[in-house]
Amino acid sequence: MSAGQVDPPARGSSFEIGIECPHCHEPWLRPSNLPGRYRCVNCLHRYELLSACPDCGSHATIARMSHTSDLQCSSCGAWMLTEI
Repeated sequence: MSAGQVDPPARGSSFEIGIECPHCHEPWLRPSNLPGRYRCVNCLHRYELLSACPDCGSHATIARMSHTSDLQCSSCGAWMLTEI
């Protein structure tokens, strides 16, 4: 599974744990109290959501990026988080 993808629910489980951390690859990436900021509760790395894709340069509005699927570029599929 690539970084940033949400793990499917475990067999017999009805909930998802969370977004996969790009650093430790555990499903513990959580939004912080600041818009566009995330922190892994496993390895404690912090990430910031970029408004422009680092690969193709496509721009997206951070205020509208509220769902985990919005953490990837809609044009090229690149990961829109950068470590801070």
